[in-house]
Amino acid sequence: MRVLVLSDIHGNLEALSAVLAAARPRGWDQVWFLGDLVGYGADPEAAVQQLRALNPAFMVRGNHDKVICGVESASGFNSAARTAVEWTQRALSEDSLAYLRALPEGPAVAAPGVWVAHGAPLDEDEYLLEEGAASRQFDACDFNLCFIGHSHIACVFSLRAGRIGRQVPPPADGLKLGPGERHLFNPGSVGQPRDRDPRAAYAILDTQGGQVEHYRVTYDIATASQKILQANLPPLLARRLETGV
Repeated sequence: MRVLVLSDIHGNLEALSAVLAAARPRGWDQVWFLGDLVGYGADPEAAVQQLRALNPAFMVRGNHDKVICGVESASGFNSAARTAVEWTQRALSEDSLAYLRALPEGPAVAAPGVWVAHGAPLDEDEYLLEEGAASRQFDACDFNLCFIGHSHIACVFSLRAGRIGRQVPPPADGLKLGPGERHLFNPGSVGQPRDRDPRAAYAILDTQGGQVEHYRVTYDIATASQKILQANLPPLLARRLETGV
């Protein structure tokens, strides 16, 4: 089975469309989504509809999804994010807001030994950035492979022979899933990368081949940025697309 793994689309239709176009020739049997479908970008309704059309087999909610649909408040967000929340709430249909409310809390068990989460498996809002934080997940959870998002940084934490290592970005030739190894794999963000690479990011899990393939895709950043500015969203959100930070 081949699984297309997407995370942190953030209402960026140009990025999502480019990812799907690039991934389609590689093929997939299922789609797994790691949360934050909306927020920041200027095409939230179209992004919701495009993801819904993919009929993901497994999905979890992101922090922006929760706030925009009213499950949580925006009190912890910075001013640019709060402005984007308010704009996105107005831009979404009632049906799409209901869809976001129905997204489940992570983690979810997507296959034997394989989980999906937004932030950390132990806390959907935690950013996993350091080996110590990853160690706590390995100690408390029984997954062999867990896909995570939230940080917008493509990376993999690997536990091998009792040692944890972090690789940024993930291996270009694919992460081999060796026996006895455990991994936390962040495919990076489709719609707003923050690892100094502005290209959209995604992953494909190849269960038969025993590996995770990681890809970056060039997309029409200029159009996505211009849409943000035309919507009178904070210019910072447009600049971030251009710089990948």
